[in-house]
Amino acid sequence: MLVTPDNSSMETIYLDHNATTPTRPEVIEAMAAVWGQGLANPASQHQPGQRARRLLEDAREEIAAILGANLTCLQSDRLIFTSGGTEANNLAVLGIARARSGGKPGRVVVSAIEHASVLEPAQHLLDDGWRVDTLPVTTQGVVRVDRLAEFLSPDTALVSVMLANHETGVLQPVAEVVRLCRGAGVPVHTDAVQAVGKIPVGFRDLGVDAMTVAAHKFQGPLGIGALVLRHDTPIAPCLFGGHQQSGLRPGTESVALAMGMLTALRLWKEEREEHARRLTALRERFERGLSEGYPGLVINGQQAPRLPQTASVAFPGLDGQILLLALDMAGVACSVGSACSSGSTELSPTLLAMGLPKPVIASTLRFSLGSTTTAEEIDEAIRRILHVANSLRQ
Repeated sequence: MLVTPDNSSMETIYLDHNATTPTRPEVIEAMAAVWGQGLANPASQHQPGQRARRLLEDAREEIAAILGANLTCLQSDRLIFTSGGTEANNLAVLGIARARSGGKPGRVVVSAIEHASVLEPAQHLLDDGWRVDTLPVTTQGVVRVDRLAEFLSPDTALVSVMLANHETGVLQPVAEVVRLCRGAGVPVHTDAVQAVGKIPVGFRDLGVDAMTVAAHKFQGPLGIGALVLRHDTPIAPCLFGGHQQSGLRPGTESVALAMGMLTALRLWKEEREEHARRLTALRERFERGLSEGYPGLVINGQQAPRLPQTASVAFPGLDGQILLLALDMAGVACSVGSACSSGSTELSPTLLAMGLPKPVIASTLRFSLGSTTTAEEIDEAIRRILHVANSLRQ
């Protein structure tokens, strides 16, 4: 629970874990231990710098291994540390597309439900003369793999399809996308930011060429993410001014943040089965309670495979933005969609792409659970939400 800013007796029930998760105490302790060593710059050639470099590279290798990549074999994968998911997605879309095209405008394919940190770099390519094709989705929010072949051509430099949607939690058939693209010789990037730390994710098992992760989505620290790359994936840098990470992401790497990210992944790996089972049960309890108390309630993407912690819920007859503010006053923290678009009055691009009726889209809120969520909080959240929603409807 998070205490409300006005220090009132009512405690806020935090149901916005897809936006960010509370950093685990073990993660904070691990980072503090690194900071306490007073390490040198890991790019320095002297012995203090070499000690920092060893810690950093050991963390990099273990993070990659937990994510299903291999940095130690003959044709080793690569893991580039970034400041988070947004930077990693920009590096993937812009870097791979430009490297593949040899600097000439080509073609990229993105799904209609991608995060803004994929869609906007694609828009930037469009402004530079590229062709950007959008892969549509079904009414359940699953990408139309049957439409992909028509977008694959000799000048297609990249296909980007997320692993799990940030608003609906709907899982995407990335393995099928890879199979089609592999036959056409087109690399595939997947934004796995919402999936890692929620469900098992194996980089090599997926067969993708690039994968994005962000530590703060699985109780790691803010300020660090990564782009995992196949050994033979061409990529050009988006930042300049240093030689770090083979020049692909210049700037001094943070050993402490890398250790925090690793610690969070280690903890998730130990607890992943129980974590997924518990969150699935809590989400089902939450959705069932709301459905019983609000006639006409809609669960977006309910018929598709979903992440265990995400519920995209429409309250037809209400304005989602007004409901969001009312719930905030009632001590329930949620969102109207992606936190990156919070405050926008535009309808959700994800829900629009699904072809849902506008009254459903306009009344949708996203509730996302986490490891700190309890059954008691879920029951109290149901009570508060139904009280507010039914009061507003009347």
